[in-house]
Amino acid sequence: MIPGIILAAGRSERMGRPKALLPLGTSEDTFVRRLARALHEGGVDEVLVVGRCEDEALREAVGAVGVPARYVENPAADGGQLTSVLAGLAVADRPGVHGFLVTPVDAPRITAATVVALLSAFRSTGAPIVRATYKGRHGHPVIFARAVFQELRHADLSIGARAVVRAHADRVVEVEVDDPGVLGDVDTPGDYQLQIGGEL
Repeated sequence: MIPGIILAAGRSERMGRPKALLPLGTSEDTFVRRLARALHEGGVDEVLVVGRCEDEALREAVGAVGVPARYVENPAADGGQLTSVLAGLAVADRPGVHGFLVTPVDAPRITAATVVALLSAFRSTGAPIVRATYKGRHGHPVIFARAVFQELRHADLSIGARAVVRAHADRVVEVEVDDPGVLGDVDTPGDYQLQIGGEL
């Protein structure tokens, strides 16, 4: 089993409003709804959305994404993104789980086909880490195998999961996909205008 984890516990201070609930252009989708559907349709075994304990709007939105998804609270969200990875891992990790796929909520245009390609590469290579690339640039999602779960749990919070990726740099499998969405990083209103289109 390979669960999918969406990281959505940031404060979105530079955006000025919660990124997970932003509309995806003129569609009725929000960032979190589109991503949850892409992960589900791509074949992850469950979708977990990690948010703040007090974020009732996101909790409600996760319940209405249209695919099976669970809300996971991160009581240590101010400690950095790795705390959300670990909150998701704490819920996802159980017998039969061989790895997990993770992506931040601010890359909402990732496609189901990209998820399919990553899962296929992970299962065929047995690599400790598999990540998406587009035109040679690496992005998200990333799959971490069970072999590195403990390293993630003991990683420096100030560096995050990057420390584990660097430690296994010679064994990371890069999956080139025809999906510019893997490079998504919508942090500001300007990013939103450029990457999504329209004004907030």
